[in-house]
Amino acid sequence: MTLSVEELAAGIRAGDRRALARAITLVESTRADDQSAAGALLDALTPDAGGALRIGITGSPGVGKSTFIEAFGLHLVDTGHRVAVLAVDPSSSRTGGSILGDKTRMPGLASSPDAFIRPSPSGTSLGGVARRTREAITLCEAFGFDVVIVETVGAGQAEGAVADLVDVFVLLVAPGGGDDLQGIKRGIMELADVLVITKADGDLAATARHTAADYRHALELLRPKAGAGAAPVLTCSSLAGEGIPEVADTVAGLRADWAASGRLAELRSGQATAWMWNDVQARLGEAVRSHPAVEALAPELEAQVAAGAVSPTTAARRLLEAFRPDAP
Repeated sequence: MTLSVEELAAGIRAGDRRALARAITLVESTRADDQSAAGALLDALTPDAGGALRIGITGSPGVGKSTFIEAFGLHLVDTGHRVAVLAVDPSSSRTGGSILGDKTRMPGLASSPDAFIRPSPSGTSLGGVARRTREAITLCEAFGFDVVIVETVGAGQAEGAVADLVDVFVLLVAPGGGDDLQGIKRGIMELADVLVITKADGDLAATARHTAADYRHALELLRPKAGAGAAPVLTCSSLAGEGIPEVADTVAGLRADWAASGRLAELRSGQATAWMWNDVQARLGEAVRSHPAVEALAPELEAQVAAGAVSPTTAARRLLEAFRPDAP
């Protein structure tokens, strides 16, 4: 059964999980009629959103993101919070498909009545986040979740997109030596608000402490984010639950300090503007690709570029001229 925008909005405000799931599916749809309805739904619910603590969590594959989020989320639930996890799975560049297995990797959190896990494919979006993650955050906040966690695909050069979504950006790092430190991109370290060394238990406990010391020293050499000092570096064991409360307290403390100083309001205003232009760019790309003149010319130019007969720059210019022949 298809629900109207008014029914979806009422269901979300009433705490209907099926309405929330349907609403996220609606905003993720690429159909023109769905996009129109999604816009109306977001306009209706935006006044009810904005109150949650938004946390971005990223890290290289194998660092234990899902294990950490499971322990972190359960701790938040146990301390009285309602937690939504928007987990972004990498999409296949060949088929476009995703496994979307985050609920199986977070069984305890998935079964909690005070938690909600929504896996979404990254699609063609860069930065480790799905294109409609921001809209999903709005829906989860309107539903009543007071903590929204965005789990990104992984730490890479384009991971900075998550900075335009969240209040506090947490970078997870596995225990390791200097080589591991070299493997983390400088840009991602500069964006991180909190660094957490995972797997700090058993034989790796001492290594984790040494890794934390290495990162504290490295962060002292980097320029801190505007209005902030060097990011705190913590250690934790997700399996043992050790260090998880300290991470939660640190994240909440940073957000509270920034809210009191006005930095949070400034951050969110900048994020909203940046995301508007992000959406403009994405919509323009879709409009160009679907334009009849571009669709007719593209196969020929693709073949010429592949054969080396035409440069990609020239081909791009000709496609844009086909899209806007009156443009200078």
